[in-house]
Amino acid sequence: MPQENQKNEPSIVLRMHDVGFAYPQRPLFADLSANLTGGVMLVRGGDGRGKTTLLRLLAGDLPLQSGQLQVKDLCAATQNQAYREQVYWIDPRSLEFDQITAMQFFDQLRLRYPSFPGADAPQLQALITGLSLDEHIDKPLYMLSTGSKRKVWLAGALAAGAAVTLLDDPFAALDKPSIGFVLAHLRAASSDLTRVCVVAGYEAPADVPLVQVIDLGD
Repeated sequence: MPQENQKNEPSIVLRMHDVGFAYPQRPLFADLSANLTGGVMLVRGGDGRGKTTLLRLLAGDLPLQSGQLQVKDLCAATQNQAYREQVYWIDPRSLEFDQITAMQFFDQLRLRYPSFPGADAPQLQALITGLSLDEHIDKPLYMLSTGSKRKVWLAGALAAGAAVTLLDDPFAALDKPSIGFVLAHLRAASSDLTRVCVVAGYEAPADVPLVQVIDLGD
């Protein structure tokens, strides 16, 4: 019987062990640890405290200076490419995709994430409509406002089904209906024991249950 219970326990999706990072003459954080089986984690902090840096580390976008990161059984340090394929991360300020349309961006994500829905799938259409992207979906991203580009990144995040989704200040530049739409999805994500969503921001998202908070200070 004990063995059966152990089998039914959810497995750890994201492991952080003693993660630290410093820029020259500017230490940001040290000894950050977490073992998450799923749900929503908040990385809270003021400007310049290292929120985006921590997300880039979790994405495998920055090399670790200390500690270990693992998604499922993949190690960021030794299996970086396979690790990164399990993580959704787009820097909100990115210009990398400016020459393609939002739908072409989704086509690229579909190649990377097996769970990403087809172009005509109701799930993707619901995200496009819920984030008020219908009129922008075939425009090159350089033509979109900051808020609309952020909505494209968010639609991709919500559709990708990645093991770990990283959202940097997801409510910045969003209109009120879109904020409510994203919050509803985060509330649903909080009960998903198969995936982890890491949200970085100045404060906790309203009424979203959190499995852990990492506070980097003000």
